[in-house]
Amino acid sequence: MEVMQLDNVLYEVRGPMALITINRAEKHNAISLATLDDLHTAVDAAAWDDDVRVITITGAGGKAFAAGSDLSEVIHRDFKKALEPIVQGLAEKLERTPKPTIAAIDGICMGGGLEVALGCDLRIATPKSKFATPEGKLGIIPGGGATARLPRIVGRGWGMEMLLMGEPMGADRALQIGLVTRLVASEELIAEATRMAEHLASFAPFVPRTMKAMVHFGMEASLAGALMFEKYAQGALVQTEDKAEGISAFLEKRKPEFKGK
Repeated sequence: MEVMQLDNVLYEVRGPMALITINRAEKHNAISLATLDDLHTAVDAAAWDDDVRVITITGAGGKAFAAGSDLSEVIHRDFKKALEPIVQGLAEKLERTPKPTIAAIDGICMGGGLEVALGCDLRIATPKSKFATPEGKLGIIPGGGATARLPRIVGRGWGMEMLLMGEPMGADRALQIGLVTRLVASEELIAEATRMAEHLASFAPFVPRTMKAMVHFGMEASLAGALMFEKYAQGALVQTEDKAEGISAFLEKRKPEFKGK
């Protein structure tokens, strides 16, 4: 198991999964600018590692995924600094990397922490987790992508409810509205993320990355454009060796041996 200890982040490779842990438990994993730099370093390492098939982000300490951006820094943020990518840049990187990304949430997931999770393809959580966009109470609005991504994920109605009201939402409601897709016990959270990663790693390598690209492109394109792009993408995959292997293995009732070709 490969391990890399950064100042604010722990990076581990566990089989096909890179596990990135925000490691500021004493600050409820608040995301400082230094933490963001470490997260970028870890995500880049996972993206470039051919053995990594899935990237999972979680928080240390069992009380928070991330409580938000570090307010001791935000209080000094001016207009020029606010225009920099900051959390938006990390969320976009998670969204754009070809590898599937999972946010494994245990506890508080609010503000900038929620925006990091929104940049992930999948979000799973524990029953004690809580979610909120509380920036309005601080005299500001979200700046890490929540006003754009949250309504796209949970719908305009619930997006407006969370953004305007700023009130904490429990895990059951988050599951109901599709903010998260699975609830598991705290002690099973990383095991569940690992099972998901192993499941995704069992597919032909082109499949998850193409599926991810189709969804992100399709959400921004017209329906006609998305459907046409889907057909061309499928047309590319039907010509791969992995497609022939996958169908042959199914017909022969055996496990496929995909090669990424």
